[in-house]
Amino acid sequence: MDIKDLIHLDNNGDDELEYKVSEDGRSIIIDAVDEAMEVVQKFIKEKLDGYGCDTKILGQIRLAVEEIFVNIISYAYHPEIGKAEIRCEVDDDPLSVTIEFMDSGKQFDPLARGEVDTSGVMFLEKPGGFGIHLVKKTMDDVEYEYKDGKNILTIKKNLK
Repeated sequence: MDIKDLIHLDNNGDDELEYKVSEDGRSIIIDAVDEAMEVVQKFIKEKLDGYGCDTKILGQIRLAVEEIFVNIISYAYHPEIGKAEIRCEVDDDPLSVTIEFMDSGKQFDPLARGEVDTSGVMFLEKPGGFGIHLVKKTMDDVEYEYKDGKNILTIKKNLK
């Protein structure tokens, strides 16, 4: 079954997780909840299938998608639940993927934070910021903007 054929995902009989894939198949609008992670990851993976991506690159993309989506879940709307839109496009020249995360939650620029201290005790004692640090280090481009009441975080990764 293709993700475009799915409209609802049953959460083990609990509340129903609702999402919608755009007509052109390039984006998905989904509740920003933990249970949505699998659907978001499957949506991205299906876009990348068939391009012969290295497993290391796929792992980096998966990690970045998880980190960004978890941040939306944890901070954008908390304690409420809101929607997130994820747009994914693969370009041929050069072969790359661009993934855009949009939410209408609290305005927050994760890139505005200074560099994370990844050495010694400070790294272990002071939580926060390391996930975005990993995203910035593993993606080829990371950009943030706040436009029309939306947080928009865009990542780009070369696939070859």
